[in-house]
Amino acid sequence: MERKQSNKTVKSFITVIISLAFAGFFLWLALKGLDFKVIKKSLAKANYIWVAFAAVFAILAYWFRAIRWNLLLEPMGHKISNSNSLWSLSFGYLMNLTIPRSGELARATALYGVEKVPVDKSFGTIILERVVDLACMVVFLGLTLIFKFDAILSFYDFVVENKNEKDVFEPNYFERQLMNIGIVNFDNFYFYLQIALLLIFLICIFIFYKYKKEALIKIGKGILQGLMSIFKLKEKGKFILYTIGIWVSYYFAAYLVCFSLPETSDFSIADGFFIIVVGTLGMIIPASGGIGAFNLAMKFGFMALFLSMGKSAELGGEMGLIYSFISLPLQIVVMLVMGLISIPMLAKERAKINQ
Repeated sequence: MERKQSNKTVKSFITVIISLAFAGFFLWLALKGLDFKVIKKSLAKANYIWVAFAAVFAILAYWFRAIRWNLLLEPMGHKISNSNSLWSLSFGYLMNLTIPRSGELARATALYGVEKVPVDKSFGTIILERVVDLACMVVFLGLTLIFKFDAILSFYDFVVENKNEKDVFEPNYFERQLMNIGIVNFDNFYFYLQIALLLIFLICIFIFYKYKKEALIKIGKGILQGLMSIFKLKEKGKFILYTIGIWVSYYFAAYLVCFSLPETSDFSIADGFFIIVVGTLGMIIPASGGIGAFNLAMKFGFMALFLSMGKSAELGGEMGLIYSFISLPLQIVVMLVMGLISIPMLAKERAKINQ
C-alpha cells in the first residue's frame, strides 16, 4: 500500500515538473524580445472595473455548469444539491492548477465524498460535458472563420513573409546533438521516432488492459452510463439554456477584458469570437494553469487581429501579452478563490454525512 502511494506521489511530482517545464518554455517564447517597461506602463493605466465585470461572468459560468451537471446526473437516479455540485466543480478546477487534467477525476471524487455518486458514473458525465463543450467550441470556431477569416489570412501571410526572409535551416540544440552522432536526415529521424512512440504507447495499453481488464470493463460501463445520460434528460430545454449560459459567460469573461485597455477598447463582437477561440486553444496545452501557452496564444492572436486592422504586428503582440497578463491572472484568481472556498464547504458536507 505504501509502495503504491509512493509511486503515485512520484508520478504526480513528475507530472507537475513536466507541466511547469511546458509553462516555462512557452512563457519564454512569449516574452522573448519584449520590453517589460511597455507591459508595466499598460498594466498601470488599465481600467480594472471592466476586469471586475469579467470576473462576475467567470463565476457565473461556474454556477451554470454546476446546475447543468445536476441535469446529467438525474437520469441515473442521483439528485444532488446545487451547492455540492458547485463546490465539487470548484475543487476540480483548483486541482487543475496543480496537476493539469487531474481536475476531472478530482471533481468526480469530491462529489462522491458528499453525495455518494459513483466516480465512474459522474466521470462519464464529465466526459460528456467535454464533448458538448467541443461542439460549442466548433460553433465559435465557425463564427470566427465567418467573421474574422481576414485576421487568420493576415497572420498566415505575415508568417510566410518572415519565413521566406529566414529560409536558411538552423538546427536547434537537440538537432545539433543528433548531428554530433551522425544523424543528419531529420525528416526520417522524426518519422521513425513517431512510429516508435506509437508502438510503445500501444504496447503500454495492451499490458495495462491485460492485467487490469476487469477493472477497466467496470469503469468503462460506468463511464458509458454517464455518457448515455444525455439521451435520458428530462429537461433538455434547460440543458441547452445552461449550455448557452456557460459559453455566453465565457465569452464576456474574455471579451470585457479588452475594454480595460485603450488600445483594444474598440474591439468588435467578432473580435471577441476570435479571442475566445485562440485562448481556448492555448489552454489545451498541459501547462500549469495555462501559463505560457495562453500568453503565447494571445500574443499571436492579437498580432493577427492588429494585422487585419492594418496595424503593426509588433504592437499587436505586445497588446496580446498585456491582455494575457490581465485575463490569465483573473482566471487563476477565480479558480483559487472558488477552489479554496470549496475545501471547507466540502469538508463540512462530509462531516454531516459521517455523523
